[in-house]
Amino acid sequence: MPANQDNLLTVPHPFRGRIHDDITQAIGHTPLVRLRGVSDDGAIVAAKLDSFNPMNSVKCRIGAAMIAAAERDGRLKPGMTVIEATSGNTGIGLAFACAAKGYRLIITMPETMTIERRKLVQMLGAELVLTPGPLGMRGAMDKAKELLRTIKGGFMPLQFENPANPQIHRETTAEEIWADTQGKVDVFVAGIGTGGTITGVGEVLKARKPNVRVVGVEPDASPVLTGGRPGPHRIQGLGAGFVPPVLNRRIVDEVVRVTDLDAFETARWVAREQGILCGISSGAAAWVACKLARRPVFRDKLIVVMFPDSGERYLTTPLSQAPEKQEHAG
Repeated sequence: MPANQDNLLTVPHPFRGRIHDDITQAIGHTPLVRLRGVSDDGAIVAAKLDSFNPMNSVKCRIGAAMIAAAERDGRLKPGMTVIEATSGNTGIGLAFACAAKGYRLIITMPETMTIERRKLVQMLGAELVLTPGPLGMRGAMDKAKELLRTIKGGFMPLQFENPANPQIHRETTAEEIWADTQGKVDVFVAGIGTGGTITGVGEVLKARKPNVRVVGVEPDASPVLTGGRPGPHRIQGLGAGFVPPVLNRRIVDEVVRVTDLDAFETARWVAREQGILCGISSGAAAWVACKLARRPVFRDKLIVVMFPDSGERYLTTPLSQAPEKQEHAG
């Protein structure tokens, strides 16, 4: 055992020494981990592993935050039903929060989402309604609104426009990144789904360090944010097919398109070479971060890239079918 190993194993954990009132209080303080072999003389790339949240994704943050905000405002009360359209991870985030707080939850989700996401939502007690895949998130949102009209005492968080979405990232994710990098972060890379993560983190980082570069990631097959048309793609969690209302486009310096193939291959590379089992959207963000790291302008800079969830959410997808030999896609 290395001489300093004992110290590493005894570093105080932020959760030790207290008992949480419920599982939602265990959210946050997820680790930043440096990615090796990205560039010999370029930037340092560190991944923010939000798979370390209780339900293994960044959406734990907004699921719990939207429920808590609605309770504080009086919009959500005991006995009411929460209804939401989601591509999966927000549904899981809402499901564990609603289970912890005793609310009925109905989730509408495109049928193209993974089996893992569907089963996790149901295991946490939520009711699941699948919508036609070709209709994407718009189809799921339309169905959720229909249910809201017919169910008495319904409440819809509306993650794409709920101010609690970016706010929780201002209060937690951004603060964690700032503290863990000691303010030395130079570039922040995040996929854009609802737009909450990149908005909340980007606003805080730019307010404290105006020259921080904020880079968004979207599917090449549905490049709405870069002026293209919406379309079907396989990078689950990104590219809703419209511009999310909570997205603050003013703080996004650049949006990079990523193909399905590059997202899948890079996620596999991260698992095989870094020991980090990450999801498809994490692979997309990692591909962009690796490309940025090789730009001369970012030499010796620190790039923080958001990894929203774990590869365990995708065991029934082609992500788990890794080829025998494969080069790093970045």
